[in-house]
Amino acid sequence: MDCTDAPTRRPRVRGLVAAASLTVALATAATALPAAAQSDEDAPPPTVSAVPIPAGQVDAAIAQLDGVAADMLARTGVPGMAIAVVHRDRLMYAKGFGVRNTQTGAPVTPNTVFQLASVSKPVGATVVSRAVGEGVVSWDTRLIEHLPWFRLKSPSTTRQVTLADMYSHRSGLPDHAGDLLEDLGYRRNQVLRRLRYLPLHPFRAEYAYTNFGLTAAAEAVARAARTPWDRLSSRLLYEPLGMTSTSSRHADYAAAPERADLHVKEGDQWVPRFDRRPDPQSPAGGVSSTLLDMAKWMRLMLAEGSYDGRQVVAAEPLAQMSTPHILSNPPAVPAARSGFYGLGLNIGNDWTARVRLNHSGAFALGAATVVNMLPAEELGIVVLTNGAPIGLPEAVAHTFLDLAETGRAERDWLAAYGQAFAGLSEPAGRLAGQERPANPRPARRAAAYVGTYRNRYYGPARVVRRGGGLAIRLGALREALPLTHWSGDTFTYMPPGEMASGISAVTFTRPRGGRPRAVTLENLDAEGLGTFRRR
Repeated sequence: MDCTDAPTRRPRVRGLVAAASLTVALATAATALPAAAQSDEDAPPPTVSAVPIPAGQVDAAIAQLDGVAADMLARTGVPGMAIAVVHRDRLMYAKGFGVRNTQTGAPVTPNTVFQLASVSKPVGATVVSRAVGEGVVSWDTRLIEHLPWFRLKSPSTTRQVTLADMYSHRSGLPDHAGDLLEDLGYRRNQVLRRLRYLPLHPFRAEYAYTNFGLTAAAEAVARAARTPWDRLSSRLLYEPLGMTSTSSRHADYAAAPERADLHVKEGDQWVPRFDRRPDPQSPAGGVSSTLLDMAKWMRLMLAEGSYDGRQVVAAEPLAQMSTPHILSNPPAVPAARSGFYGLGLNIGNDWTARVRLNHSGAFALGAATVVNMLPAEELGIVVLTNGAPIGLPEAVAHTFLDLAETGRAERDWLAAYGQAFAGLSEPAGRLAGQERPANPRPARRAAAYVGTYRNRYYGPARVVRRGGGLAIRLGALREALPLTHWSGDTFTYMPPGEMASGISAVTFTRPRGGRPRAVTLENLDAEGLGTFRRR
């Protein structure tokens, strides 16, 4: 799902809200405030310079972080949170709050490992920047130069699409392309090879957030370097910075002795229910790290690629990350600020006229993270949490930056973000919230529906008998998902994975008097590809 600093748009799956890994794009710029904040009063003209921050004001903001964190953690009940602040190339604050598992009560510390979700994107873009600086690739390298098998629906786009196109989400792939395939159990290369079947939007003309488009670019870099992505990330970034608790492999997170487990809210309780394994989209959402390691990365970013006096990443390719490559958040009104996406980063000007770089990360299965940086002030904050996304890390970061820039919190950011996030996980299927008809039309005999249905994008759908009823097996998933009769030839099922958003309709079609010839799954029909046909 995704993800950036302020939720302004929601990923959709054929009209369904997708609370996905990176929900996200939870928003498209740190400067894209919730709708209530978009006005001519909070949007300075581009010629206005930022008012200098008074001496000691950043230190005063840091001194208030304990209270801000404790208050927001108590208001939300999110189990655990970790916060780090860097300023002028120094680690100024690093602290854990709450617990990493509600069942064990083990505390969060600065050494607790969290899943970063889509904050993995700017981290991975830094890896690519170093590869560019070393001459392995350039940001304008075409994917097919190193992935000759890679195809998109348009031959012309296939020939032209570059690393920068994918890292800025301007390839033409539809929003969250490939994420549903991951939910169906497909591995990385299986997903990437199936992207060729998706309809495309205009090339380099529209922003659409895609985990697997970006992953395809990272895979091309790894092939150019003749090193798997997880090892390349370690060699080019984690090891040089001493990020000893950071990894692009889920197995390393799972084996960490001090791990923040994912939590979702059930009733009034936060429970560790899921294990999110993001290896298929590791470059986009599969990094795990601690706040101490992420502070090292922020120092590198704010020092233009330098770390402890060494130029680890060449400044020029790194600068491309923070250069606008596509308009991601058009202004809601003429006086509002626009948001842009660079390469793995959101870019904009906040209401004080400072450039702000940011990215959020979210797993609907239980993680929410954010990083915010003000390059002009050499100031950065990272907030990691182990609860499903409700706007907590964004609210903490935004409140801190208000305190640092102006000396006061400009609004109750937790309430603002909470309202903006409230609809992300609401069921949105056409049958969501409806009662099953009191007098449904009868279904046909179970045997009429049983069989294998084919789809070139999603793979097979196998309708089988299960416990006196019917179930469906999809893609590479092993488990059979129960079908519940609704009326006539329409059933419902609960989709698996991060993109799930309540029950989905399953509708069989058949000629008059014949057995069903096809079945359409509503949640998979976002791009008109959700129909499976019987062989």
